[in-house]
Formats: sequence, C-alpha cells, structure tokens
Amino acid sequence: MLNLESNEKALYRIMSKCAICPKKCGSNRNKGHKGVCKAVDEIVIASICVHRGEEPPISAINGSGAVFFSNCTLSCIFCQNYPISQLGNGKKISVEDLVNIMLDFQLKEVHNINFVTPTHYSAQIVRAVLIARKNGLKLPIIYNCSGYEEIETLKLLEGIVDIYLPDIKYSNNETAYKYSGVKDYVEISRVALKEMNKQVGTLKVDDKGVARKGLIVRHLVLPGNIENTKKVLEFVVRELPKDTFVSLMSQYQPAYKSNSFKELSRSLSKEEYEVAVNYLRLLNFRNGWIQNLYNF
Repeated sequence: MLNLESNEKALYRIMSKCAICPKKCGSNRNKGHKGVCKAVDEIVIASICVHRGEEPPISAINGSGAVFFSNCTLSCIFCQNYPISQLGNGKKISVEDLVNIMLDFQLKEVHNINFVTPTHYSAQIVRAVLIARKNGLKLPIIYNCSGYEEIETLKLLEGIVDIYLPDIKYSNNETAYKYSGVKDYVEISRVALKEMNKQVGTLKVDDKGVARKGLIVRHLVLPGNIENTKKVLEFVVRELPKDTFVSLMSQYQPAYKSNSFKELSRSLSKEEYEVAVNYLRLLNFRNGWIQNLYNF
C-alpha cells in the first residue's frame, strides 16, 4: 500500500537540494532560494478557471477545474503562455489556499482538478491534495505537464495523480535544445511517459464519457518540423499500448521569441497538419482526437 504522507515528505526533502525536475539545479527551495525554474517554496498561480476547451473526456459537460501555475522547468521560445511560464506573472498562494480552490471547484461540479504546468510545485501539490481528500475531495487529479519529468518525482506522485496529460514535444535532442533549452528531452520524456502509463494505464471513462483515470498524450505539430511529429508518433505507437489516446494539436501560433527561427515565425499550414493527420492514420492509432477535437 502506498504511503502518500511519506511521499510528500520525500518530495520536500528533494526540494531542499532541488531535483524535482530533470535539471536538478540543487537550489534549496525550502529556504526560499530560486530554482532554475525561478520558483521558490511558495506556490505562484497565474489563474484559475473552469476550462471548457480541453479534450472531450476532460472538459466534458461541466468543464475542468484548471489551476495555471506560474514559472516552468522548460524555456520554450514559442510558449503561448510565456507571461506565466517565462516571466513568472501570477500571485502567491498558500497550500491551504490551494486546498480551498480544489474544494470550491468540487462545489461547482467540475469533472476534475487540472493542474497546468505543475512539476516545480509537486511537493506542495501532494500536500494540498492529501489535505483536500481528508476534507472530502473526490475529483480526479490531472497532471497537465510538458513531458520533461524526473522519474523519481513521478514515482512519488503515484496515488495522487489519476490522469496524466503530458506533451511529447520532440523526437530529437537537437530540436529540443534549439527550441526549449534542454539537451536530454527525448530520453527523459520517453522514460516519463512509460512511467505515467505504468501508474495509471490507458484512459478510462465513466458511463457518461468523463475521464476517471489514465494517460492522454498530447503533441503540438510545429511548422517546418513534420519529421519531428512523425518520429514522435512512431515512438508512441511502438513503445506505449496500442490503445493509448493521442491528441494531435494544430493551434501553433508564433509567440514569445519564436521569430528567432524562420520556421517558427509563421502559423502551421493546413497542408502540414494534414500530413501529420495522415501519418497518424497510417500508424493505425485507435484512440484520440485531431483538431478541432474530431475523433479519428
């Protein structure tokens, strides 16, 4: 049986010489020192909302209770949410505040709690979820992340997270370094996705089609990078279960520092996205969504 209180303590210990994310910067965040993610011991959130634009089993009818955390473990030059992720805009809240946010969402009858960019606050999130559950929280917990996750942190989230919603951005480290500033994204993300699948399995929904547990893998198709997409999809179909749900996203728009690279200084073309969709079908994916969330 999992000892979740022990997991919480372990995460706080890890944060004292921070190795919460794969960068393992070693900062003592418990004493207020900034990590490479620019986060300290205090939670910073940018917004909370009832999100109705996620994949159908996530938003469903009543929406998803989304908490958008500030700062990030990556430095993606095209980030659509860069004022939050890169500039750190937001407000400080306590663990108790986060507990109350979750319980308030439950009163609004949303389908889940959706933690967006949560990695660097994993310890605080675990503490808040454990307190919230003792106070009646019954909603599934979603870990909506970049896919660049430390395996030891993920193992300590088992029993806390019900639904993993990771990106898988890249199929080669040269591209990952060029666009997101990390040289080991491919190896790290692939091990991470396998661990997520091991913990929660493929997506399970209730009799109303609402997600209860499981893994959904997201991939944003980048302009000028169709071969990256093809190899990402090849990995998923080869290394994860055949019934894994995939969300193939087309909403790329130039943002932040994307004009640094010619190929990223424009929107994704319809033709590029069609190539990606056709390849998805060629690989015989069984479950998921293409933009605008039409089933394939």
